[in-house]
Amino acid sequence: MDFMLEEEMIDLLTFCLQNPNSDEVESKKSRFIQVGKEIFDNGGVDAMENFFFAVENRIEGEIEKSPKPFRSLWNGLSDEWKYP
Repeated sequence: MDFMLEEEMIDLLTFCLQNPNSDEVESKKSRFIQVGKEIFDNGGVDAMENFFFAVENRIEGEIEKSPKPFRSLWNGLSDEWKYP
């Protein structure tokens, strides 16, 4: 399951970064939030950090864009996860 969620996160964020004006961006963001909830439910904040770190490195390596602005979409899933 972890591998599948990681791949899905990469696909979602890559799409949003490459197609910022698409009508699909909001649905992709919504699914990204759901994936974050699944990760948190299964492993807590540490799992969220680990997943995002791995995804961030891969996206930056593949398309040279940073997904960091999307971290704030997970704000509210945990009191510990607070990003601007």
